Amino acid sequence: MAQQQSTTKAPAEQAVGAGSVFLSFAPWIIFGVVASPSTWEYAALAALVAAIVLSGKDMLRGRLRVLDMAGIVFFAVLSILALALDRGQLIWLETYAQVISNGLVAVVALGSLLVDPFTAQYARESTPREYWHSPVFVHINRVLTAAWGLVFVLMTVSTWLAIRFPSQDDWFNWVVPVVLLVWAIRFTNSYPESYKARVT
Repeated sequence: MAQQQSTTKAPAEQAVGAGSVFLSFAPWIIFGVVASPSTWEYAALAALVAAIVLSGKDMLRGRLRVLDMAGIVFFAVLSILALALDRGQLIWLETYAQVISNGLVAVVALGSLLVDPFTAQYARESTPREYWHSPVFVHINRVLTAAWGLVFVLMTVSTWLAIRFPSQDDWFNWVVPVVLLVWAIRFTNSYPESYKARVT
């Protein structure tokens, strides 16, 4: 019985830290803040540098998280397109760059639920190996991953609405995404403890 209780408690207490997850989102956030029709090339380069720097230690160890890999590939492709194509060929990318980046994060996050919830990659760094497959650990990380995926789905819709309704672009490009990100961080910090309280 004692062993069963410890299996329930430990993963819930050490599920994942919002700070560590947020670092992997930092390049995407940098791109979202800097990107505009006239600056998306610089935003892509800045986000690529940030993605490489923030995942540098992991790369040296031969270990990369799915969100970091997606960021490096995506921003590298954008940077190459900016160099290889002329401005006239990139109008669609200038217009929809933020929508595409938010949508890609949503796809990566929600897609990871089919294999390995991406937040679990962070949680394992602070959770003993014997708890990695416990029902509590798995449940918490599936919920957190789904929450971040949903947030980026809503951010994708919001940035698309900013294009459709330019008079409201401050709300859709800034206010709504910031509110969603703040909620996601708070939820990541609070959910493991609240779930633990329900199951123990």
